[in-house]
Parts: sequence; structure tokens; C-alpha cells
Amino acid sequence: MKILQMGSVESDFADIIWSNEPITSSELAKISEQRLKWKKTTSFTVLKRLCDKGIFKNEKGTVTSLISRSDFYSMQSNNYVEENFNGSLPAFLAAFTARKALSKKEIDEIRAMIDSFKEE
Repeated sequence: MKILQMGSVESDFADIIWSNEPITSSELAKISEQRLKWKKTTSFTVLKRLCDKGIFKNEKGTVTSLISRSDFYSMQSNNYVEENFNGSLPAFLAAFTARKALSKKEIDEIRAMIDSFKEE
């Protein structure tokens, strides 16, 4: 599977699309001008780049996602764990918690997730 990546600026722009889709490219440019202080040409350049990556499509001036926000960030998380921890989620959690203690709420949420996977 192709690894999709976005920089932080592209990610901010993508969040605008995901939050407003379907959205016309003109409306997207207006929102980007307000929120990101971009010129229209910058919006269209970044949009084309994200469409070329296969994350969004711009069809007849209407922009929609080909990949949902949650699916995209899920893929990013999986790739990170795969590349940096040899695919080991326990190794990732051990590294994550080495500098940051989990709250009781976080522990309960993780435990509930694990329990839900056991049931399936």
C-alpha cells in the first residue's frame, strides 16, 4: 500500500476540507485565505498536490475526500509504529509511557479497547 504523507501546512488545509466537505474549490480558497492567510493560487496549488496524492478529489469544482480523516490518521499511526517500533504496539506504548504517566481515565479507555478486541 502506498504511504500517504502530509506536512503540517497540508494537514491544516486538509482539516478545512474534511470539516467542510463537500466544498467548492472557491469556498475552500476563501476559507484558506481567512484561516491560513493564503492567496487563492496557494490554495489551488496545495489542493492539486493533495489530489495528486490521492487524498482528495476536485471534480467539477467540488472538493471531496477519497480518504476520511480518521482513516488517514490511522494509516499514519500504523506507519509510525511499523517504522519506529518494528510494528510492536507494546513497544510503542512502553516508549510513550516512559516519559508520560497514563491517567486512570486513559488506562480505563485502553483497557476497554483491549477488552472490545478480545470479544470479537
